[in-house]
Amino acid sequence: MEFKVGDKTVYPGHGVGVVRNVVTMDFDGYRQTFYVVKILDNGMTIKVPIQNASALGMRDVIGDTQLRKVYEVLKNHDVPADKQTWNRRYREYLNKIQTGDPIEVGKVYRDLALLRRTKNLSFGERKMFDQAQALLVQEIAVAKDTDEKTIEAEFVEIFKP
Repeated sequence: MEFKVGDKTVYPGHGVGVVRNVVTMDFDGYRQTFYVVKILDNGMTIKVPIQNASALGMRDVIGDTQLRKVYEVLKNHDVPADKQTWNRRYREYLNKIQTGDPIEVGKVYRDLALLRRTKNLSFGERKMFDQAQALLVQEIAVAKDTDEKTIEAEFVEIFKP
């Protein structure tokens, strides 16, 4: 997968970014080329080696088919309650978020949104809920070419008790 300067891309765990530049650097006589990606959410700049970009999970923003699947996951509230301890659940959710797969991130968000209806989330779970929400809202807003407030309102409607 090749990206050009100005392309929007998703980097797992960080969200949507824009390729700002492509630079070549020398390390001990070894030359390597990087995408310079500025993350939209926090302004952080990361350098991603071009030859490892897809192995690291860097990808295009989701398209219509995947977008529909994410909404299907979010709207499916008939999932069994997770009876694992909070720390096992946390590790499982963290692994799903780190994949960068919007469907997996959607499952984490859905599960935590449903769980918080019945009990208070732990600090770690609240933080993870916020992270999953931010990643989803940002990517869906870019995919639908709309603002994040609109997507947040859709999420509120989906998870209305």
